Amino acid sequence: MNMTEEHFYDQKEEDVLYKIGMFAQMNHITVKTLRFYEEQGLLFPAKIDEYSGYRYYKMSQMETVHRILALKEAGFKIDDIKALNSGQDENSFLTQKKNEILAKIADLTLQLSKLDAYLSGVSASLASPVRVKTIPEVRCAVMESRIESYDELFKRMPEMGACMEEAGCVCLLPEYCFTNYLEPGYKDENILIETCEAISKKERDVEGLKDKVFPEIEAACVFHKGSYANFSQTYAVILKYIEENHYEICGPIRESYIDGVWNKDSVDEWLSEIQIPVRKRV
Repeated sequence: MNMTEEHFYDQKEEDVLYKIGMFAQMNHITVKTLRFYEEQGLLFPAKIDEYSGYRYYKMSQMETVHRILALKEAGFKIDDIKALNSGQDENSFLTQKKNEILAKIADLTLQLSKLDAYLSGVSASLASPVRVKTIPEVRCAVMESRIESYDELFKRMPEMGACMEEAGCVCLLPEYCFTNYLEPGYKDENILIETCEAISKKERDVEGLKDKVFPEIEAACVFHKGSYANFSQTYAVILKYIEENHYEICGPIRESYIDGVWNKDSVDEWLSEIQIPVRKRV
């Protein structure tokens, strides 16, 4: 299409009428696009020749074309643009669209954070990515103690097992055994803990063994494979996830022991789950 294509003049300079091909070229769109806009009621020709059917447009209609293109680039669909053209309040409509876009950005940011957490988990040899999930209410036999170091955990579990047997406890299946850390912050000595084992019943009272119900919680959780000596790497990943996804810790941290020295020959096969109660920051 060359720029000398035939066009018509009315009485005034601003009333020059351009054939559809020329008008499409002026706006860097196709003739098909202009016909589509006409079909959708978005932009009608200024004149249609009754004999030839040729369509003509005015220069002033370029403003409408540019508005349609700008709204499409902003993510508006044809029905949205038709709603605006029908008289819907533009400011409120655009504000609503902005809020929808912000919500999508938030969702995508969350997905990106989870992907980063997964990649961090892969690099740290975690057994799984971090997830926030509901941990149901559970009744447990509980023994509270203060240990000098984490090595003492191996001693506490057999001691607790003997007390549970004396008390006639029946363990839940699948088993849920965890350590509850009762004081905030990391400590490498003089650590106050609760050793907990999920039970369905307890027949007798035994000194030092409590019967306690833990309420349902939302927790950021991640599985850890291997030695407990590498827990620090796993904690770094899950705490980063909590911070970047706008959560805050709202309860004692749990370490749940699934496989360990009691049923696995190799330390590489030990499986634990770190469970940190969280809630969204306000």
